[in-house]
Amino acid sequence: MNYTYPENGASLVIDAAKCTGCGQCVNVCPHAVFEITNRIAHIVRRGSCMECGACALNCSAGAITVSRGVGCAAAILNRYRGKTGECNCDSTLNCC
Repeated sequence: MNYTYPENGASLVIDAAKCTGCGQCVNVCPHAVFEITNRIAHIVRRGSCMECGACALNCSAGAITVSRGVGCAAAILNRYRGKTGECNCDSTLNCC
């Protein structure tokens, strides 16, 4: 099933100069957002990114940045309820 999240992976960035092509982003991404081509990770399904942060947390080269929590369930629900502002879910699950 294909999911599209409200932010559509807007904050997801890969620094190709840092990428080692290890494939961890491919392994941990729950929505197959990444693909490795010529030993470099590429974003191939940005609209499926829920900005969970798994890719960035598992990138040992530090090549991936993303605003974690933008696509988390609490952020999505709060957005529909009209709450505005930055929302990031941290490891203690403190959301907006």
